[in-house]
Amino acid sequence: MAPSRDFEQMWRDLAPVGRSATSGGYFRQPWASAETELRSWFAEECAARGFTVETDGIGNQVAWWSPESASGPGVLTGSHLDSVLDGGAYDGPLGVASALAAIDVLRDRGFAPDRPVGIGVFVEEEGSRFGRACLGSRLVTGATTWAEARELRDRDGVFLGDAVADAGLDPSAGLLSLERVGTFVELHVEQGRDLVDRDLAVGLASEIWPHGRWRFDFAGQANHAGTTRMEDRHDPMLTYAMTALAASKQARLAGQRATFGRISVEPNGTNAVPSLVTAWLDARASSDDALASLVGEIGRQAGDRAGRDGTALTVTAESVSGSVAFDPELAARLALLGDWPIIPTQAGHDAGILSDAGIPTAMVFVRNPTGISHSPDEHADTADCLAGVEALADVLAELAGP
Repeated sequence: MAPSRDFEQMWRDLAPVGRSATSGGYFRQPWASAETELRSWFAEECAARGFTVETDGIGNQVAWWSPESASGPGVLTGSHLDSVLDGGAYDGPLGVASALAAIDVLRDRGFAPDRPVGIGVFVEEEGSRFGRACLGSRLVTGATTWAEARELRDRDGVFLGDAVADAGLDPSAGLLSLERVGTFVELHVEQGRDLVDRDLAVGLASEIWPHGRWRFDFAGQANHAGTTRMEDRHDPMLTYAMTALAASKQARLAGQRATFGRISVEPNGTNAVPSLVTAWLDARASSDDALASLVGEIGRQAGDRAGRDGTALTVTAESVSGSVAFDPELAARLALLGDWPIIPTQAGHDAGILSDAGIPTAMVFVRNPTGISHSPDEHADTADCLAGVEALADVLAELAGP
């Protein structure tokens, strides 16, 4: 079977897993049924190629193509299989399926690597269940400890440690070792319109903007929606509403990004003034200083409004990642393979975590014609996906070859 057919068949196999019949989006939460099914799918695809999959104590996976000709530090590629809530099909799985297909291409070419080539799958990259983005790679690199991670809770109050155990995994078995990894390359669907505007199918990453998640707790006083005079209220919903507007305005003025995409309200009654509104801010900026300034200004305005509303504000940083500059010499070297542009991204990736850990890292982007991501409308044309597979194969040959 031709490599292109291999990729297309893999994509058909992945399509129904965790897909909503209502929205067409995907619910592939870590350590839940759909994501577990995808990890089994990955193991089966690797077994069909003669690779042995190592799964660590929290569900991270890696398989190596290491023929007799291969030795020394290896080249790792891959991505993740989990999704945001009601997410798109391509964010994560495209990198995993493309890695498998790229090795098929190299074998079809008769290529024999001088260095091992691995495919990795990291768990909870999105942070959509336990609120910590790139958690699997953070744990593997030591950026987050298991003692800290196991105490994280999801929306239903389930501890991460219990979710991992319920999935049949045992953290005491240890985590993946990165000792064999000399270079990491992650293929990913582009989550913007840079390649669309350039009319190109493939690009490389130069950097990741610093970004993070902050929890804003707005505390007020629950009261009757009908009998409480407007001037007597301590309504945290008003403080939150102004803060959401302020975040949008400040981000626009600074040319940065700020989004309140999730809120929780107590007691959440139609006829009651809320006692507590909890909202999560996602903020991203072009530099660490710009990010700190943006979040600081949003917090300042929120605090001022809380004073006027008679509410109280607590801001907690839950997950913050600094700026990542990918190895510029590596990117320049790889760009020559296809005359690919080197572009920044505002999205976080496992590649950023491995880069911060000192591993030379690159990213390959595949054009997204809609420019939309984290949504059922996320898309990549098959022709562009196959161009991405060929590009990744060329990159792996360059890095793992003589």
